[in-house]
Amino acid sequence: MEAKIKLPPMVIKEKKMRKRKYYTYLILSTLFLLALPSQFSKAMSNENKVDDNIIIENAEMRLIISKKGKAQSLIHKATGEECLVQNTDVPLCAITQYRPYDNENFLMFPAKPRTFPSNKIERNGNELRIEFQDTYDIAIVELNITDHYIGFSLKEIDYRIEDFGVKRKTEIDEISLLQLPVRKRDNFGEWLNVSWDEQTAICLLGTHPTTRIDAFSNKDYTTMYAGLDFQVKLLNSGAALITTSKKNLLTCIDKVERDYNMPLGVASRQCKEYQYSYYELRDVTTKNIDEHIAYAKKGGFKAIVIYYVDFAKACGHYEWRDEYPNGIKDLQEITEKIKAAGMIPGIHIHYSKVAVNDPYINKGIPDSRTNHVREFILSEPLDMTSSTITVEGSLEGVRMEKGRRLLQIDNELITYENYTAKPPYQFTGCVRGVFNSEVTSHNKGQHFRLLDVDDWPLFIRINQNTGIQKEIAERLGKIYHEAGFRFVYFDGAEDVPMPYWYNVSRSQMIVYNEMKPAPLFAEGALKSHYGWHILSRGNAFDIFPPERIRPAMKKYTLRCAEQIAKDFTSVNFGWVNYLAPSEKTIGMQPDMYEYICSKAVAWNSPISLVGNLKELQNHPRTEDNLKVIKIWEEAKLQGALTEAQKELLKNSEQEYLLLKDKKGNYQLYPYLQITSDDEKPIRAFVFQKKEKTCIIYWHMNGSGKIAMDIAKNKLALTDENGKRIPFQSTGQKSILPAAGRLLLEIDLPQEEAIELFRKNIEFTK
Repeated sequence: MEAKIKLPPMVIKEKKMRKRKYYTYLILSTLFLLALPSQFSKAMSNENKVDDNIIIENAEMRLIISKKGKAQSLIHKATGEECLVQNTDVPLCAITQYRPYDNENFLMFPAKPRTFPSNKIERNGNELRIEFQDTYDIAIVELNITDHYIGFSLKEIDYRIEDFGVKRKTEIDEISLLQLPVRKRDNFGEWLNVSWDEQTAICLLGTHPTTRIDAFSNKDYTTMYAGLDFQVKLLNSGAALITTSKKNLLTCIDKVERDYNMPLGVASRQCKEYQYSYYELRDVTTKNIDEHIAYAKKGGFKAIVIYYVDFAKACGHYEWRDEYPNGIKDLQEITEKIKAAGMIPGIHIHYSKVAVNDPYINKGIPDSRTNHVREFILSEPLDMTSSTITVEGSLEGVRMEKGRRLLQIDNELITYENYTAKPPYQFTGCVRGVFNSEVTSHNKGQHFRLLDVDDWPLFIRINQNTGIQKEIAERLGKIYHEAGFRFVYFDGAEDVPMPYWYNVSRSQMIVYNEMKPAPLFAEGALKSHYGWHILSRGNAFDIFPPERIRPAMKKYTLRCAEQIAKDFTSVNFGWVNYLAPSEKTIGMQPDMYEYICSKAVAWNSPISLVGNLKELQNHPRTEDNLKVIKIWEEAKLQGALTEAQKELLKNSEQEYLLLKDKKGNYQLYPYLQITSDDEKPIRAFVFQKKEKTCIIYWHMNGSGKIAMDIAKNKLALTDENGKRIPFQSTGQKSILPAAGRLLLEIDLPQEEAIELFRKNIEFTK
């Protein structure tokens, strides 16, 4: 037993005094803290919370992530703006399983897709270690911090095995790599995935084609999403977060593109050729290219497109048409003439499918690397004479569109007429051995396919998980390089299998990489996020008839232009067809091109004209039509119109006329149609020029004369350049020529002039 030490009385007294002082200090300190202002208490509390958070920052932004797995704050340093909406339930990361896979989880949760949010995040240098609720996965995300952006890439997935229960490493179907509840701003570019106003821009950009970028709108915020899909790629895919000024956004994106070896979409949008409109050739050969070029020059075009169907029999192998007996040499002759005329040549292609008349399909053994939409099993043997195919399982919902009913069993292609809705399930009315394939017998139990024939039943889509796309790309790359093409239209971009967000740009990228030198710009029929870097000029719309050109453009092209401008991109105001007047149509008239071109200039966009040679030759107003296109194209490329004028031009209901004065300066006039499409053959519009009433008119499909009940001295007639045009008079009637566009100045108020022109006009041949 230890002996107790007895302390002297003075020591005991001193210890009691110290204890009393300590408790007094503790009480006073507590009272002091309780008396502090609540704001200070909150600040102390928040400061303690920040100490627990993860801060990731560069020269322009500061991202704060809580250790519990959510994005807390995103500050744009230059403005001090908070870019996130706080206190949301959005986790920074999440794992999705299409059903619970862990043994205990699927015993607890129903069989449906389930998302497991991040609930713990730690930072170790430039890596984030992320854990998830109710799963045992650990995601290692690598950071790439630069002055222009912060990159996030999934580097590794680790897994913890508990020492109880039935445990295994479970599957991951999707990973949300980054989710940010971004405060809504004036503009959101859905294609580029950017939220911006005049001060600040927040962009979550995929750095790889294999990153799925999306955004989900809520009441007060938009959740920007960067995710990964196991069917595409999980590891080493990623995204870049940019928070900067609107002015600096494209500079930051350009840095991402260069650092990650992406197509240079920013540089493409900034090259001088980006604004060029183009003339698209139809039925071009070495014999008529000179005439096409002459028309293109009259329209002020600086680019010309060749559609592959003019030189190739079909897409796939791109065998030369008979009109090109010398193959690539004939094509080179055409492109050399285009370049000699001061224009750049481009190519319009189908690339993600093969034609049914191509060797991939019609040379006896159809290629097995085409895509299919359904798979079946023969429930009975199929002999060489049968027109009925009996299968396992229901055929409900099988394709019945004409031309799209195409089966492949081994090397035999078969079409069907119908199918049975009740057992025995059968394809009926079958035609065997189509497209030069061989009719053979097939055993019971044989698997076969319903091929993915596209909407035009001229092509079959290809399987993007095989090497056939690369084969096609190499052929196209060889043609592109040897012919000297400089830009490309990716037509049929929609003709790929799911997932579309990936395969649309994946297929384009394979072709793009074979094109040397890289295209100055590209257009395409369908956009995916990564394709922003490839398709720098958006898309063209299919042709609209002359009589419906305005309502169609208002409904589609103008809406698209406004939308795509939020993605810092222009849209092609085409394809604009060229049709001469006929019994079926009034044909394309100068005012129609005036409308199209003016709206294109308003949105800093190009147009494209379909160069139908016979229509150009037969249209009486071809010279006027091409003059209209040329003046607008020149004004656009010269930057002759102010931003204020462009804003006026964006009004879809107001039409404008562009003329040059005697000094060569561009003058913009709002004008109004005073005749209708049904009132043939004169077409007329009224406007005010220097406070004088003017009518611009022309004969739609020929020539003749106009007789007006007005004295000659009250009229002045000029061409578009201001040159006086003589005309006759008979008594109080003035006899005016009617052919190409002329400007009639009338010494009357506008309403009286319109009434005179409409009611008293007499037309004679």
